[in-house]
Amino acid sequence: MLAELRQKAQITIPKEIILKLGLSEGDTLDIFEKDGVICIMPVVVYPKKYLNELRDEIIEVKSKIASGEQPVFDNVDALFDKLEAE
Repeated sequence: MLAELRQKAQITIPKEIILKLGLSEGDTLDIFEKDGVICIMPVVVYPKKYLNELRDEIIEVKSKIASGEQPVFDNVDALFDKLEAE
């Protein structure tokens, strides 16, 4: 598909691509150049507060794993076996 570069360096992304990727107005796109190719990639932007809370949860779980309080499984089947036994 071809797209024309318009005033203010704007382009229109073809509707077929918008529908295929499930994009909608207000979505954030990362635009970058790689090896002479212009790449446009949809991204999700999370609030800093959410990322900080997630970091804190990860630190807590790592601490529980280190202390043996949090069980660790080698595979999903072992996890389900443990859950079924409870």
